[in-house]
Amino acid sequence: MDLRIFTEPQQGATYDTLLTVAKATEDLAFDAFFRSDHYLRMGSGDGLPGPTDAWITLAGLARETKRIRLGTLMTAGTFRLPGVLAIQVAQVDQMSGGRVEFGLGAGWFAEEHAAYGIPFPKEKFGRLEEQLEIVTGLWATEVGRTFDFHGKYYELKESPALPKPAQPKIPVLIGGHGATRTPRLAAQYADEFNMPFASVEDSERQFARVRAAAEEAGRKGDDLVYSSALVVCVGKDDQEVARRAAAIGREVEELKTNGLAGTPAEVVDKIGRYAGIGTRRIYLQVLDLHDLDHLELISSQVQSQLS
Repeated sequence: MDLRIFTEPQQGATYDTLLTVAKATEDLAFDAFFRSDHYLRMGSGDGLPGPTDAWITLAGLARETKRIRLGTLMTAGTFRLPGVLAIQVAQVDQMSGGRVEFGLGAGWFAEEHAAYGIPFPKEKFGRLEEQLEIVTGLWATEVGRTFDFHGKYYELKESPALPKPAQPKIPVLIGGHGATRTPRLAAQYADEFNMPFASVEDSERQFARVRAAAEEAGRKGDDLVYSSALVVCVGKDDQEVARRAAAIGREVEELKTNGLAGTPAEVVDKIGRYAGIGTRRIYLQVLDLHDLDHLELISSQVQSQLS
């Protein structure tokens, strides 16, 4: 079971804070550092000092880390043109020495689009499908050849399809709760399918849909890595769990129901339930980015029991 650290910087974080967390992620032997791709805080709080851009952040971290994988859950397809996005991600992959993973979603948070003047199209899923075909097609085009695409939403003509990533193939992540189109899209493009913030039972049902879609598309169901994203709140005892829950404005029982919360033993037990349905990787949504002792506890008392 790989454990990855997943952050939500739109809630309020500087680049320096993210760098500190990324370096702790590396030092504590976690597998990867991921971040959301949002420009507006959600829920209560002031969001100060303001948002940071996902791919600019990852470019900086690419030069200041050495081992951990880097990526997004998920890049918003509404934020960037697919040709530009292919260049950005390929460049960050080069800057990291081939450590990037590429999660792409349709985009959903209408308020942040309004706040920053970003168009919010009605038909997002069709655009997402074309974006995936374009980005992966640009990367896969042989050097010296050109890439053309004629779709409903995008058109590319004689693109040199440069630059190329450092990796022969950047892993593509697709995720979500959709019962039909999402599994089909994952079966066609994804190396990993991620189920965000879902129960064991709901995750098992969605994984089965993705496996079936993969087999229908001519792939083996287990060709994909299946992963989960869950909020994490671990304490050495009940008092520490309660303190950490209060620090992020959540209730302990709610966190235990909907996330990974409790003592290390409780969290290891719940991770085992996800492992039992085929989850091979968990993205730990860390909401208090200043509590590095939390990461150390997870590393020493949870991760150590999973290896």
